[in-house]
Amino acid sequence: MTKKDLAGVLYEEIGFSRRESAEIVNFFFDLMRERLMAGEEVKLPGFGTFRVTRRKSRIGRNPSTGEEVDIPSRLTVVFKPSRFLRKKIDQKRGD
Repeated sequence: MTKKDLAGVLYEEIGFSRRESAEIVNFFFDLMRERLMAGEEVKLPGFGTFRVTRRKSRIGRNPSTGEEVDIPSRLTVVFKPSRFLRKKIDQKRGD
């Protein structure tokens, strides 16, 4: 699903104009981006939590040459799904 698809759902289901729908979706993702960049967690009850963590530096390997490469430490965004979402996905998959 893309941002355009999300805006389309707002347009069809809620009745906002296409322009308003796109602005709402863009605003939501801009707000999430700002909060994550500020080091805050973004919690969406019933869906999950996004947070920024630091990955440790490590040694990697170039797959074509086999040469060892130093991969520096960096920040990354991780997502942890809620128990509710995990349960629904497991039910859907039949696990």
